[in-house]
Amino acid sequence: MTRKKLIIGLVLVVCHCVVELEAQLQVGFYRSSCSLAEFIVKQEVRNGFITDNGVAAGLVRMHFHDCFVRGCDASVLIDTTPSNTAEKDSPANNPSLRGFEVIDNAKARIEALCQGVVSCADILAFAARDSFEITGGLGYDVPAGRRDGRISLATEASSNLPPPTFDVNQLTQTFSNKGLTQEEMVTLSEAHTIGRSHCTSFSNRLYNFNTTTSQDPSLDSLYAGQLKQQCPQGSTNPNQVVPMNPSSPTISDVGYYRDILANRGLFTSDQTLLTNPQTRTEVIQNTQNPLIWRSKFAAAMVKMGQTGVLTGNAGDIRSNCRVINS
Repeated sequence: MTRKKLIIGLVLVVCHCVVELEAQLQVGFYRSSCSLAEFIVKQEVRNGFITDNGVAAGLVRMHFHDCFVRGCDASVLIDTTPSNTAEKDSPANNPSLRGFEVIDNAKARIEALCQGVVSCADILAFAARDSFEITGGLGYDVPAGRRDGRISLATEASSNLPPPTFDVNQLTQTFSNKGLTQEEMVTLSEAHTIGRSHCTSFSNRLYNFNTTTSQDPSLDSLYAGQLKQQCPQGSTNPNQVVPMNPSSPTISDVGYYRDILANRGLFTSDQTLLTNPQTRTEVIQNTQNPLIWRSKFAAAMVKMGQTGVLTGNAGDIRSNCRVINS
C-alpha cells in the first residue's frame, strides 16, 4: 500500500468515527417513540415563564452547568441524599440554579404519555432551547438521544464550573477542556444577558478587590455606586440579587456586550473579555451584529449540548429526574 493510499484510508476511518459519534444524537429522535415530547417541554417552559420570567435564564444556566460536569447527563437534577451531596447543592449551584419545577412538570406529563422513553437530559436540553427562544433568541433543532447519568457529586461541580472571578485565560482553558473554542466561550458568555446574580458573586469587586484598592478600577464608577446601594457592605442577607443586564434582564440580546464595552460587566469573568485582543474583537463584532450572534449562540448551544453524552445502553432513562433509578 502506498503512503498516499494509507493516508486516505486513515482519513476515511477518522471521518467514519466522527460521523458515528455525531449520529448517536439525532434531531427528531423521539419522532416515532414520543412525538409530543418537545411540544410538552415547550408548553411547560412557557407556563413557567408566565409565572416567573426569570425561569428562562435559570434553565439556560442549568443546561450549561449540567454539561460542564460529567457531560450533558442530567446529573444536575439529582437530589441530595443522606449519603451524598449532589451537584445542585454545590456552592456553584445553590442558591443560583432555578427552574427545576419546570423539568419536573414536563417529565411527569411525558412519563404519563410515553413511560421510560424520554431522558431527563434531553428534556433539559429542549428546555434550554425553548428558554432562549422565549426570551427573543433563535429557535434551533436539538439533536436528542442522551441518556441519564447515575452519579452526581457536589465536589465535581465546584471543580468543573468556572467561577465569576476567572480571567480570560482561565475561561478559555475551562471551555477548551470541554471541547469549546475561545470564540464559543465569548458567544456563550452572552447568556448573562438574562437572569440575576446574588451579590456574593461579585461583591469583592465593590469592597475587597485587592490589597491596594477596595473597588475594581475596571468597573464603571456610576454602575459600582448603583451596585453598592443594592448590595450594602456587610449585608448578611443571602437572597439579595441584582439583574445581570439591567437594561433588558429578560431579553436575549447583545446588551451584555454593550455593558462590557461600557465597563459595566457584572462579573470579573465578564469584564475580562476586554483584556484579550481577540475576545475584545469578538465582543465588538457581536455587539454590531446581533442577528449573527443569535445564530452563533444557537450553534454553540448545540455543540455544548453534545458534551460527554451517554447514549445507546449507557446510563438510564430516569422515571423521576430527581432520583437515580433503583
